[in-house]
Amino acid sequence: MTIADIIESVVDGPLPLHFEAYDGSSAGPAEAPRRMTLRTPRGAAYLATAPGDLGLARAYVSGDLGVEGVHPGDPYPLLADMAGVGFKKPKPQLVLEVARTLGLRGFTPPPPPPQESLPRWRRLAEGLRHSTGRDAEAIHHHYDVSNRFYELVLGPSMTYTCACFPSRDATLEQAQENKYRLVFDKLAITEGDRLLDIGCGWGGMVRYAARRGVRVLGVTLSRQQALWAQKAIADEGLADRAEVRHSDYRDVNESGFDAVSSIGLTEHIGVANYPSYFGFIKDRLRTGGMVLNHCITRPHNKRQRTGAFIDRYVFPDGELIGSGRIISEVQNVGLEVLHEENLREHYGLTLAGWCQNLVDNWDECVAEVGEGTARVWGLYMAGSRLGFERNEVQLHHVLAVKTDDNGHHGRPLRPWWSA
Repeated sequence: MTIADIIESVVDGPLPLHFEAYDGSSAGPAEAPRRMTLRTPRGAAYLATAPGDLGLARAYVSGDLGVEGVHPGDPYPLLADMAGVGFKKPKPQLVLEVARTLGLRGFTPPPPPPQESLPRWRRLAEGLRHSTGRDAEAIHHHYDVSNRFYELVLGPSMTYTCACFPSRDATLEQAQENKYRLVFDKLAITEGDRLLDIGCGWGGMVRYAARRGVRVLGVTLSRQQALWAQKAIADEGLADRAEVRHSDYRDVNESGFDAVSSIGLTEHIGVANYPSYFGFIKDRLRTGGMVLNHCITRPHNKRQRTGAFIDRYVFPDGELIGSGRIISEVQNVGLEVLHEENLREHYGLTLAGWCQNLVDNWDECVAEVGEGTARVWGLYMAGSRLGFERNEVQLHHVLAVKTDDNGHHGRPLRPWWSA
């Protein structure tokens, strides 16, 4: 039995691309615009010992699985081709045939690529998830890759969250600036107000608000982000109004803020921690103060584990849930929800822009972080784009206010940020 025979026997339906293997066998239409090549027995062992997205990712990141017809910085066309492919559970006889073909070595898991996160705490009890130390390690894995790498991929805004496109032909920079404007306007903050930005990244929201006379405190668990943001604040002459701390949000003791922005952090804190998280935010707000929570969500409110590739290579310990659960938790701590909206399509456009930046700066990105890491980011961003386009994931804004004991908050009767 050849490698191509194995592939054809587990795929449900025709292959949308041409497949070739190191044993000389092939499958799928020869004229297909994209070609996948399994180059080594190690690649076959990755696929056999970790079926699904993890095995494919290991083989691809290590270079054992090659793809022609797409750029590694944006394999979106390949993933779109594969999105409709189904797989059949192999019958026992097929498993025996595969064992004969691959041999013992083919069923011995090879060491994973160095880009895979295998921290010591994976073997610890689930109850230790999202401790301050474990969260810091997870954030370090993703965000401390290289500030220069992120500059090349994200562009001048250094903003690693969904943009808000005023039109489909707007640039990524225009859309990121528009996102900060939208958050700023929804929070109804003005000159002299105090803003807490939790999970502030490289300080984009911090600097946007500080330029408009707002006093801002940003916190991030990433040391590299904090250092970059602190320098950017100093370079812009905003140090009298803006501060970024390398800190867990739980260590912020100040209160009485006029507003809190949480842009892209809720994905990291764990669903079980929502009550304490939104309770923390409520305690930091003055009466009449507002919070805007911006985060990736699921299109349903059922618990669902993150895929193995995302968990191991991209966002260790990340958890998503639907906007309904988020709204319920915000309400349960006593905040009044005023507005929510889904920006799902905007994230697809954002990810397309990041992939294009990775393609345009591929050689420098590879020189900065290595080809394996650059491949991880191309695969993850292109796959995420497809997920947003197919409504497998969403992006929600939830705006809430802290009322007084009589339910008053002093806000207008209609959305004040829209025409």
